[in-house]
Amino acid sequence: MLTRLSVLNLAIVEKAEIAFGDGLNIITGETGAGKSVLMGALELALGARADASAVRDGAKEARVEAEFDLSSPSLAAVLRQVDGLLDEAGLPVCEDGILIVRRTIAAAGSSRVHVNDAASTVQTLRALGHLLVDVHGPNDHQSLLDERFQRDVLDAYGRIGGEAYAAAWKELVALRDERAALTGDTRDFVEEAERLRYSVDELETAQLTQEDETELPARHAAAAHAAEILDCANAATEALSGDSDGAAATALIAAGARISEMARYHEAAAEWKEEVEDLTVRVQELSRSIADSISRIDADPDALQALDDRLSLVNRLKRKYGCATVDELLALRDARAARLADLDGREERLAKLDAKIAEAEKAVRAAGAVVTAARGKAAAKLAKAITRELHGLGFLKAGFDVRLAPREPDSTGCDAVDFHFAPNPGEPSRPLRDIASTGEIARVMLAVKSVVAEHDSVPVLVFDEIDSNIGGEVGRAVGERLRAVARHRQTIAITHLPQSAVYGDRHFAVAKTVSGGRTRTAIRELEGEDRVTEIARMLGGASLTSVVVQHARELLSIAAPEGR
Repeated sequence: MLTRLSVLNLAIVEKAEIAFGDGLNIITGETGAGKSVLMGALELALGARADASAVRDGAKEARVEAEFDLSSPSLAAVLRQVDGLLDEAGLPVCEDGILIVRRTIAAAGSSRVHVNDAASTVQTLRALGHLLVDVHGPNDHQSLLDERFQRDVLDAYGRIGGEAYAAAWKELVALRDERAALTGDTRDFVEEAERLRYSVDELETAQLTQEDETELPARHAAAAHAAEILDCANAATEALSGDSDGAAATALIAAGARISEMARYHEAAAEWKEEVEDLTVRVQELSRSIADSISRIDADPDALQALDDRLSLVNRLKRKYGCATVDELLALRDARAARLADLDGREERLAKLDAKIAEAEKAVRAAGAVVTAARGKAAAKLAKAITRELHGLGFLKAGFDVRLAPREPDSTGCDAVDFHFAPNPGEPSRPLRDIASTGEIARVMLAVKSVVAEHDSVPVLVFDEIDSNIGGEVGRAVGERLRAVARHRQTIAITHLPQSAVYGDRHFAVAKTVSGGRTRTAIRELEGEDRVTEIARMLGGASLTSVVVQHARELLSIAAPEGR
C-alpha cells in the first residue's frame, strides 16, 4: 500500500508529509486549501506530465516522494510484477518489499526521476503507476462511458483472460502483416525485380570463382612482364645447368670427380663427396623447376589482353556493387537471386498466405466464441451486482444491464460491450453515455469499483471528489461503499461531504494559512475532538454551534465500526 507521500515546494504546498494507513483514508479541507495539489503530487509520482510552473515561487525545484509497502503476502503477485518491471529496466528491486519513487521538477524546466534511489525515467514511473494505483478524479468518471473501460471491467469481474484468443489474434495479425508487405505497390515490386534480375544476370554471366581473387592477379602480372621473366629465367637456367663449362651443375660435377679421387687418400673427403652430389641434384632440380614454371608463361599479346580484360571486369564489379572481395560478390549474387526468386513466387505465396489467413480467421472466431460465452455469463452476474450497489447508493429503483453485441474481431475479442442504465422506474434502459448526469456517473463508478474491487489487482484506489453533486443520505451511502471497497484495497478519498468523511479509518485535514505574505498549505491527521471539529465545519461552515457539533458526533458515532 501507499505508506507515505512527501511534498516539497509544489504550488502552495511548501512542505507536507502524509503517512497513509490501510483501509479508508479520508482527506478533507476547504476549497482552495490544497487538496488538489496533494493529488497532483501523487500523480506526478506516478508519471504525470511535469510543469515547471507548479514549482513554488522562489524555490529552485519541487520534489515529490512516494513510498509503497508491498511486503504483505496478499500483495505477493503485485510485488513480483513490480520487481520484474524494475529488473527489466535495470533498477534495484524492492528491498523488504519497499518501493520508493521520487520526482524532482526544476523551476528551469528539467525533471529528474529516481526509483529506489536509482535514476530512472518517466515511462518507468507510469508503468509502475499502472500496477500500483488507480486514480479517479472529477473528470475520470467519463472513462466509465468508454466502451474499452466497460469491457475491461467485465473481463476483470469475470476473470476472463482470453489467452487462447490473444494467441490466435496475434497469429492472424502476423499473417495479415506478412500479406500486406507482400502486396505493396505493384510497380515497386516490378521495378525491384527488374533491378535484381539485371544484377543477378550480370554477376552470373561473369562466372566468378575463387581463382579470380587468388590466381588472376598473379597471372596478369606474369603475363604483363613475360619478356623480362623469360629472359631472366633462361639466363638463370643456363647459369645453373647449361652446356657451358661455367654452369653451376658442370662445375659441381667436376668438383665431385676430384673429391672422389681425394677420398681414396683422405677419409673426410667421403662426406664432402656426398654433399657435392646433393648440391648437384638440388641445382639440377632448381633449374628444371624454373624451366617448368616459365613454360606456362604465355608472351602472346592476345593472352595478356584476355587476362587484362578479366581483371578489369572483376575490379569493375567490385566497385559497382561495393564489394571488397570476390566472396562478397558471390554472396551478394546469391542474396539477390534469393530475393528475386521470392518476388517471382509472390503470387504463389499470396495464395498460400490467403489460405493460412482463412484458417487463422476461423481460429480467431472459434476462440472469440469461447470469450463471448464467458463474457455473457459474467455480464449477467455483473449487472445484478452493480444494480444491488446502485440501490444502496440512492438509486432504489434503478436498473443496470451489461449488453454484448457482435462485431468484427479485434485484439479484445468479437464483442462490443455496452453498459445500459435506467435510473428511474418505468423508463427503458439506455446506454449509460446517453442519460447519466455527472452525479449519476460518479455513483455508478463507485458501484462498479465496489463490485470489481475484489477482482482487481491494483492495490491502491484513489477517489478525488467522487461524491460531487450529491449529498445527504446518498453521501452516507457513498461513505459506506467507500469503506466496503477499502476492505479489499487501500482507499484514499478526497471528499467535501461530511456524511462520507465520517466513514474513514483515518482522516486528514488540509488547511491553508497566510504568513509573511506567503500562502502555505499544511496537512495533519485528525483524531478525537479535532475530527469532530472538522466534521462540524463541513456541516455548518464557520458557525460551529452546539447543534452542529452534536450532529458531527452523531455522524461519527453512527459510522464508527463495531468495537471502535
